[in-house]
Amino acid sequence: MKNLEKVTDIEDLRQVAERKVPRMFYDYVDSGSWTETTYRNNESDFDRIKLRQRVLVNMENRSLETTMIGERVKMPVAIAPTGFTGMMWADGEIKAAQAAEKFGVPFSLSTMSICSIEDIATHTSKPFWFQLYVMRDQAFMANLIRRAKEANCSALILTADLQVLGQRHKDIKNGLSAPPKPTLTNILNLMTKPEWCLNMLGTKRRTFGNIVGHAKDVEDLSSLSAWTAEQFDPALSWDDVARIKDMWGGKLIIKGIMEPEDAIMAARSGADALVVSNHGGRQLDGALSSISALADIVQAVHAENSNIEVWLDSGVRSGQDVLKALSLGAKGTMIGRAFLYGLGAYGEDGVRRALEIIYKECDISMAFCGHTDINTVTDNILVKGTYEKLKTNYP
Repeated sequence: MKNLEKVTDIEDLRQVAERKVPRMFYDYVDSGSWTETTYRNNESDFDRIKLRQRVLVNMENRSLETTMIGERVKMPVAIAPTGFTGMMWADGEIKAAQAAEKFGVPFSLSTMSICSIEDIATHTSKPFWFQLYVMRDQAFMANLIRRAKEANCSALILTADLQVLGQRHKDIKNGLSAPPKPTLTNILNLMTKPEWCLNMLGTKRRTFGNIVGHAKDVEDLSSLSAWTAEQFDPALSWDDVARIKDMWGGKLIIKGIMEPEDAIMAARSGADALVVSNHGGRQLDGALSSISALADIVQAVHAENSNIEVWLDSGVRSGQDVLKALSLGAKGTMIGRAFLYGLGAYGEDGVRRALEIIYKECDISMAFCGHTDINTVTDNILVKGTYEKLKTNYP
């Protein structure tokens, strides 16, 4: 498909990305941990929720505009922080950030990105968000925060659900690395991906730009592998949040909340937003889907009389998913795989197309449900009996 107007949904983009992207990097995106049950449920549980169609309602002057942590957004969707993004397409983080900026939604950069904080700042004109993995190396972590400040990042995302790494079988079997190791299997696979290879020849960004040359004694791929294997900090606790918030001094988002008790802790921490997320089904397999956890978390936060915003991540593949999340109390959503499929398929144009698809689906579906302003949507757009059981866990 060369005419992107004929790319009609995210599944179209996924299929193209699967053909174009080397196996290990496509599998990294399109997989979950262990049995992948939670990964699959993140999508399928959205399907259980049904929308109420309304008719003969004035559908003129529709708007999806809203705010996320005070920032005006064209729709309540942000690009989630994802590792290895620059392996889906050359300079992938730069391309995705540029697409997000032009479209009018926030972009988040991962600690484990291929392009660096400075790369994104150089190639964009608006502030972006930076996602922090807490490492044992305190000096490196403090330097990351300093670099994010100097790049004028407008929010720090603290990922709370990666103290230890969930096992992803495909990554082990594929020998995931950036850049890919020159094994016979990899070479044969790369021979079938000429566009990807040609694009990669045009960039020097082929490993983790935020780490190599910045972390102590990490100057090449071999030293990077040893460093990352021992750096995620299993001792991270709520006691560290205040320290990180003080170091940062700006807006803080806590990502990885799946239980009301932790939502209350996030609300009391002074964070500006929390993200209901199970890391895309890539950490605890057998956990609830994010959409199943959302309503109880919203209720718990309201009971605290907190101003913290609740967002949803994991499983969002359409504008209808965005609409359903907002109807259950989310203030915003984040997309990971949806934009990565677009990136792997067509680079910056693919990310733009993914955002256009989600926008149009959300806009049209909202109109059919009888609303013209996304800020007025509540659970009255949902069919009774299809969503109430999502509100049964919190007392």
